[in-house]
Amino acid sequence: MKSLFKPWIKPLVVLLLSLAACTSEQVVQTNQQPNANFASYKTYNFMDATARNDSAFQNSGTGIFELKRAVAHEMELRGYQQGPQPDLWVNIGIVTQQKNQTRETNFRFDGAPQYIGQRNYHWQAQDVVVGQYQEGTATVDIVDATRKEQVWQGTTTSVLSRKADKSSQQIDEAVATMFRKYPILPR
Repeated sequence: MKSLFKPWIKPLVVLLLSLAACTSEQVVQTNQQPNANFASYKTYNFMDATARNDSAFQNSGTGIFELKRAVAHEMELRGYQQGPQPDLWVNIGIVTQQKNQTRETNFRFDGAPQYIGQRNYHWQAQDVVVGQYQEGTATVDIVDATRKEQVWQGTTTSVLSRKADKSSQQIDEAVATMFRKYPILPR
């Protein structure tokens, strides 16, 4: 019996599946306190670096310093000035996870069922790891310095690039997307 599939079909399917998994969408969520008057705030600053342990991120490649730069840019676009006694405290954080990209085995592409004796054939679908990627979640908390309560929070999750220049651009875009939902528009 002649095969219905050409030999190049299997590698093409694997390539298409891996490309589809790499083009995941960015997920953004925001929350804000309904009674906060964002127009009354004029200054901001970042939480104490020792409290967040910035030194632990110095050479980790997670992009905390790029995130801090991007958040500062978005805050200044909205008219806030960085100052030592701020109206708003900004707390940022990054969590990264190594994830496996998988595909499910398929009878047509992954071989015939196995013979296990007495005319008993068995085939079982399995997940096969075809690659690994890193997913990152960045969180920005904005806290009223006087009342010491959170007034806004933005969270974004996306697949991280392995290239440093693309990673920096990705962080800028993610923070800009997150701040589109901030109550004060850029000036």
